[in-house]
Order: sequence, then C-alpha cells, then structure tokens
Amino acid sequence: MLSKAEGIVIRSVDYGEGNKIITLYTREWGKIGAMARGAKKTKSRLSSVSQVLTHGIYLLHTGSQLGNISQGEIISSFQEIRQDLTKTSYALYYFELMDRLTEERERNTDLFELLLTTLQYLSAGKDEEILTRIFEVKILQASGYQPRLERCMKCQGNDLPMFFSITEGGILCMACSRLDKDAVSLLPGTLKLLRLFQTIDVKRLGNISVSPQTKGQLDQVLRRFMETHTGLQLKSRRFLDQLDRLR
Repeated sequence: MLSKAEGIVIRSVDYGEGNKIITLYTREWGKIGAMARGAKKTKSRLSSVSQVLTHGIYLLHTGSQLGNISQGEIISSFQEIRQDLTKTSYALYYFELMDRLTEERERNTDLFELLLTTLQYLSAGKDEEILTRIFEVKILQASGYQPRLERCMKCQGNDLPMFFSITEGGILCMACSRLDKDAVSLLPGTLKLLRLFQTIDVKRLGNISVSPQTKGQLDQVLRRFMETHTGLQLKSRRFLDQLDRLR
C-alpha cells in the first residue's frame, strides 16, 4: 500500500552496497523504519531526503514489514543546524532520545510537534540548554517517566525549600528530605522552571532568562533522573559533555 507521511529523519544506517535504512519520526504513525534503495549513490533522488535532520513529505510502500521509500520532498534540511557543530550535536541528542524512548508505530502528534518546534527554535538561535531541558522533560512525560513535582511525595506539603529525590523520582519537603541523604536542595528557580516545563506549550515559548547556577542544577537533576529511571547511557550526551569541556 502506498502511503504519505510527514516525517523527520532521526537515524540513518547504510545497508548493502547502495541502500540506507532510515528511521523517521512521523506525524501520522510515530516512529517507523524504511528502506531507501540506492540512497547512498550521490545521484539518487533519495540521497538528500534520507539524510539525518531532513524534514519532508515521504511516499512509502508500507506493510507489516519494513517500508520502502518511493519518493520524498524536502520541507527543510535545517542548514543552520548542519553548519554548527554544537547545534548538530544537540539535534542528534534529541534524535537519540526519540529513538530510545519511543516505540514503533505509536502515533503521538504532540511529540512530533515538540521535535519539529525544538529544531526550528534551535535553528533560530534560541538558548540551546533551555530548549534541551524542556525537550527532556516533555519526552520523559510522554514515555511515562514524569517526575512528581506538585507536592512533597511523602507528606503532601508544599512549603519551600524543596528537595529533589532522584531515587523517589520527585520532590520532598525539608523534613521529609531526611529520608534521602542524597536529595538535592532545589534553587527556587529550578523548581519553578521544572514545573513550567511540564505544562508549557513549546510553541508559545518566549525568551527565558536563566542564571548559570539554575541552568547547572536543571542539567544535574534531569541527567541523574534520566540515568536512574530510564537506564539510558547515550553516546550523543557524552559527546555534548566533551564539547562543553572544550569551551
């Protein structure tokens, strides 16, 4: 059956002498795999549309097995991202999160819009660290790993200061934080932003001014939460760390 889908190439693997197997995150079906026959050849009409970071419209022959791309039309190739190593590295991190935390053919139009809008903001020069923290919070929500941030997980209190318990997966008040010696004392701005990121419509994101201390704590808390609760060890995250050390 021939079907049309709007998708973003989040992964591409060489297959055989001239082919590629690509992973698309699509508006219509979620994550799907497809064969792009002959795409490794420079003159192939599928060469450009099968590159990672391509947003396009795809015609595919689909069935119960791996689909085959018949043709594609590029909407955006995100050249501003491709020409910047740091931006490209952030995009690849988003793609690896999408690939590892979503299942095949589980449609989620909100996740598609999140990915597309985040790439558009990244291309336009918005704050990469804040975009990344929002993306992490949103994809954790979508994949069932949402941290609990409304009230203290033990006594239901809401008095500041609050602490973040990695093992419990949410916030604790000062009294209850004694139950977890590793709980992190949250800066007021960190808790406020974590709560905001869970509810904000990313399309309505304006300019957010965040102190370096708060940025650092957001990164620390979300990184430890993801490593503990998802078990993911991502190559793209390690590369971002290497880039950060070189700055």
